[in-house]
Amino acid sequence: MTETAPTLARPTRPEDATMTITAPGFARRARKGSGTRRRASTIILHTLLALGGIAMVAPFLWMLLTSFKTLPQLLRRPLELLPDPWTFSNYAESWNAMPFAQAYLNSIYICVLSVIGTLLTASMAGYAFARIRFRGSKVIFVLFLATQMIPKQVTLIPFYLLMAQLGWVDSHLALLVPAMLVNPFAVFLMRQFVLALPKELEEAAVVDGAGRWRTFWSVILPNLKPGLGALSIIVALDVWNSFLFPLVLLNTPDLFTVPLLLSSFRGQFGSVNYGLVMAASAIATVPMLIAFVIGQRRILNSMAASGLGGR
Repeated sequence: MTETAPTLARPTRPEDATMTITAPGFARRARKGSGTRRRASTIILHTLLALGGIAMVAPFLWMLLTSFKTLPQLLRRPLELLPDPWTFSNYAESWNAMPFAQAYLNSIYICVLSVIGTLLTASMAGYAFARIRFRGSKVIFVLFLATQMIPKQVTLIPFYLLMAQLGWVDSHLALLVPAMLVNPFAVFLMRQFVLALPKELEEAAVVDGAGRWRTFWSVILPNLKPGLGALSIIVALDVWNSFLFPLVLLNTPDLFTVPLLLSSFRGQFGSVNYGLVMAASAIATVPMLIAFVIGQRRILNSMAASGLGGR
């Protein structure tokens, strides 16, 4: 009968016991230090964001307060921040001094038509670049996207000559047609949304006998609603605030948009009564401010969903 040799236990090293004692305390101090640094960085970040927000809101707040001041208040030294007394007559005078109603109508219908046309053409082009493989598609898309790096001022003279040849100078067609047909950012945004859609949706539509057009209208376009909503607000803001091209292309006051009318209004009253100018600016700003406040969450969500937030 064989005897089994007893198993010798490995002696415990002193440093093992020391580690078991000191490690928890060290970990707590490390977590506490990292938490403190994290809180400090958060406070600094929020402070910087608050200062930046105040810097951006201050001019708008100054415009609103000035619009409620009378001319004697504007001439006081030192200049006071709050109106005393408050007056609302600047808004009525500025509205009646220039054809604001006609300018508002022009800007609204140009905005609406430009948004509808851009959504239609950008969604179709984005779908084509994302799903349809044809020779040179990537090269064409890169060249098309590279046009965003060209400043608009560089293309102003060639664009004016082209519009003159078409007979569209001093016409809203010069503002509508290019806005509806050519928008590289809109095409890029729609392409990113289409790429995010699963291909199984299209494959199921093809199995059911749907063609390319039916697939686009019945499957792709309904799933692009979040991106289309955000893009509509972005395009509306851009078209409403456009100033340079309307300034060069439009000559008749009845065709002026709101920013262009503000320019002529400032030239007529800028050196006389800044209260009227600020009231007119506030009237021009309110519609797009409301649109942005309503749609800002949709814009941010669409950027995150399309993958643009981290690029």
